[in-house]
Amino acid sequence: MRSIVPSAAVLRQKYALVSALRAQGFAIGSCEDGKPGAQDLFLIADGEVPPAAARTLILGEGPRTAIPFRDGNPARLRYGHEDSAIGAGFASAMARGPYEPVAADPESLALLALAERVAVSDITVLINGPTGTGKEVLAKAIHLGSSRRDGPFVAINCAALPESMLEAMLFGHQKGSFTGASSGGQGFFRAANGGTLLLDEIAEMPLGLQAKLLRALQEREVVPIGGTVPEKIDVRVIACANRDLQGEVTAGRFRADLYYRLAVFPLATKALAERPGDIAALAAAMVLRHAGARSALPWITAEAVEILADHDWPGNVRELENVIQRALLLAPGDTIGAEHLIFDRRPEMRQERPETLSNIVQMHEFQAIRETLAECNGSRIETAKRLGISERTLRYRLAKAREQGDDIAQAASA
Repeated sequence: MRSIVPSAAVLRQKYALVSALRAQGFAIGSCEDGKPGAQDLFLIADGEVPPAAARTLILGEGPRTAIPFRDGNPARLRYGHEDSAIGAGFASAMARGPYEPVAADPESLALLALAERVAVSDITVLINGPTGTGKEVLAKAIHLGSSRRDGPFVAINCAALPESMLEAMLFGHQKGSFTGASSGGQGFFRAANGGTLLLDEIAEMPLGLQAKLLRALQEREVVPIGGTVPEKIDVRVIACANRDLQGEVTAGRFRADLYYRLAVFPLATKALAERPGDIAALAAAMVLRHAGARSALPWITAEAVEILADHDWPGNVRELENVIQRALLLAPGDTIGAEHLIFDRRPEMRQERPETLSNIVQMHEFQAIRETLAECNGSRIETAKRLGISERTLRYRLAKAREQGDDIAQAASA
């Protein structure tokens, strides 16, 4: 990950942003430490001279603005305190490489830090987690952080290929070894030689083929279909599963010896709803990814971020990406608001929820608004000032309370 070099003015004006970027794994450098690296990103304040335009992000206060790097020009970000989460998300997305994972939630950041340590070794990794939670992105990050980064990264979905073809696709085949084999095939193991092979949805692999995979992992060699001479391979294997492999072993659907060969270092991704701190950062990164040729990125409002954070995301990150792409289509202007968010499932299905921590926090939040409104004789302007939020945010919270059957504003004016 590249280093961030903030100016003294940025450290004074946007210290919270610099701290957030540091927490996300960016190294914080200084021009006084010596000559910055060729990939370092400079953070400067409005009015300062860019040290290297194509690698400079200009930060300021004022109307919400997000202009990405383009045509060798510096990127620009302007926002106030209320929009700090999306502002940090845009800054992080602009600073990252195209294949680097995005995270801001403490548990996700801890997982990425652990993955960085795993990457420098050459051990086999098993990544478990629900579908759509970024397992392949994490595998790619491990590959790019390893000594094999200059070698190939080959990904195969074990559930996407017919069982009859999977063995030939994995281990290769010789000409004439089966009907239709008019020429030889290299196979994914040999294609990934010197690099990394990702076996996605490994739980879908047939039992008979699991034995051959086990031997390939143990002996570091493969025998192509129709061949008799083993061929040595130098491949790091990362396996992904969206089902509990230990449960699959108990049920007799997965070999125990293969499980222990794959799970040398297990990692686990969590459902998006269990890491809400990632949502603003991911949403900002997806706006940057899908905004196309727009000269300025649409800004996601605080109300929209709160709605995104309150969704339960059954489709995880893939569903969030769908929502952001729809919002970009529906919001031709410079703002993505709550009215531009379209979910695959109506939020009413979540009305009867258990008393989770977020619900308890929300209840106390509504009570604080109710009491402050009463103290301010129903004045929303004064209530927003006392609570340290904008009037728009207050309106959103009041509307949210009404949806749940609690008309706070009416009760305060009664």
